Amino acid sequence: MKFSVVITTYNRLDLLCRAIDSALNQTIPCEVVVADDCSSEDTETYIRSLGESVVYHRNEVNKGHAATVNAGVQKASGDWIKFLDDDDYLDSKCIEQMAKAIALCPEAVICSCIAAQVNADEVELSRTPQVGSGLACYIPQADIHYGMLLEVVPFGTPVQVACQREAFCKTGGWDSQLDANCDDIDSWIRIAQFGEAIFINQCLAYRTIWPGAYNQKFSLSQRLETNILMKEKIYALIAEKHRSHVPAFEDIKNYLKLHWILVALKQKNLQSFVSMLDKSLFSPFAWRLLVTAIFSRQSHTSNSPIRKCVLIESGLTDG
Repeated sequence: MKFSVVITTYNRLDLLCRAIDSALNQTIPCEVVVADDCSSEDTETYIRSLGESVVYHRNEVNKGHAATVNAGVQKASGDWIKFLDDDDYLDSKCIEQMAKAIALCPEAVICSCIAAQVNADEVELSRTPQVGSGLACYIPQADIHYGMLLEVVPFGTPVQVACQREAFCKTGGWDSQLDANCDDIDSWIRIAQFGEAIFINQCLAYRTIWPGAYNQKFSLSQRLETNILMKEKIYALIAEKHRSHVPAFEDIKNYLKLHWILVALKQKNLQSFVSMLDKSLFSPFAWRLLVTAIFSRQSHTSNSPIRKCVLIESGLTDG
């Protein structure tokens, strides 16, 4: 099994250096690919100085985040792709632990892990929740989309996720129409149609929370609309065995609206708060789902309603 770490970048050389170092310093060998969305010459000069340790691709013109991810994957030669944005970085054992887990579940096409959210000074702010108990959890394909719908299978942002290259190519890659606004989640939804999933309950990735992040260019209303679109796509893929107890889609929409209304309130964004106000505030299911999600995040564990979540521990270590 060969891993390729695909790092996308655009004019963030100071942060890119950290991302590249984290990929080059993995405890097992892996290919490092930098896909550059037509940054300034300083970026290319630095990467060229690294010689053959990094595979480099540069877009001739600026094409956006999704297209740059696709170009990086095309350049990669690994069986598995580990995604990494230039403002994030990996634990030194990320690839090793993912490779061990995947070896135990050969039908897997997507693998994720816990990530720590850090500020610009690399101070940890929070962590994404774990799935079930044990060091890793294997999720059968028939349960993945149901888990994504109820947010108990949190594949998360690119820094958390790796996928089988073949499955990625079958989906046609990332959708540029969504560019940086759930283009990653949209990809996970489609990749999950081709096999099983693994979630590793170890913190192996670090996501930087800062004003320059890609998703900060979108309004809260835009992010809400795209979240609803993602849930619609997931809802359509729910396996038949879960159909009898899946919530009504209107309830899911109300939960999303309530979530983003409260985000606007927390950010003191009065304009967005007022524009998004609606009957979702009076939905008992929306509040119940919100409280469950908040409790899950605070306790760092997700008590999954998925009927079959097989723990895999043999061959994995916390080290």
